Amino acid sequence: MNHIESTIYEIHSMDSLASRNQWVNQLHPLIKFITTIVYITATVSFAKYDVLGTASMIIYPLIIFQLADLSFFACVKRLRIVLPLVCCIGIFNPFFDHATVPFCGMLLPAGVLSMCTLIMKGVFSVLASYLLIATTCIEDICYALRLLHIPKLLVTQILLTYRYVTVLLEEVNRMTQAYSLRAPRQTGVHFRVWGSLTGQLLLRSIDRANAVYESMLLRGYQGDFSYIRQVQHLHKTDVLYLLLWLIIFFACRSFPIFALIGQIFGGIF
Repeated sequence: MNHIESTIYEIHSMDSLASRNQWVNQLHPLIKFITTIVYITATVSFAKYDVLGTASMIIYPLIIFQLADLSFFACVKRLRIVLPLVCCIGIFNPFFDHATVPFCGMLLPAGVLSMCTLIMKGVFSVLASYLLIATTCIEDICYALRLLHIPKLLVTQILLTYRYVTVLLEEVNRMTQAYSLRAPRQTGVHFRVWGSLTGQLLLRSIDRANAVYESMLLRGYQGDFSYIRQVQHLHKTDVLYLLLWLIIFFACRSFPIFALIGQIFGGIF
């Protein structure tokens, strides 16, 4: 399996995860979307030296991983390209911020603390986004966006882009396989051929887009999609789920959770 095929497989795997019959998957998409936005906002709002406060926000991904029966190692594998980039955020802070700040009864370099805080903010935000995608299919996410009055043109572009990116990747895979059959002794695609392959891919994409749009018009497309959940309403479970997480986020943001736990168990912090 080459890189393109593995990418297509990962996209289909995410769709399979989102379509499972887990309790978290069955929650209303608007509730999950709002919870994710509030969580990311609360996480990035911590002060740059508040390491313990930022670390307390790990409670959300830990619980959702358990409730949704998702593998953390599979998540890290899928995000193996994004997470290292996120971890590079603030990596140069120790070289520019030479001040010292008190932390757990010690004086530590402020640059190290700000680096750790920025890394945690980035990692937690990426994990929250992954959990939303892994528990909510793209149609439900677009439905939640429409409920928030996001312009339907933008929502339609998001939906079609996600759905047809696999079609584009399959087209690229067929073209590269055909090229490799015609040049069996060559590793990869020669740089002189990239222009020709790109032009062919562009022409095929335009033809496919026209065919898809004409078929959509024949099926009654008038600028918007009908979503399955449009006839469904919020349930008490959805509201309780949102309220519970809002209370937890407020508590983590307003009170030093780890410091309180440390005082309870002998003043560790």
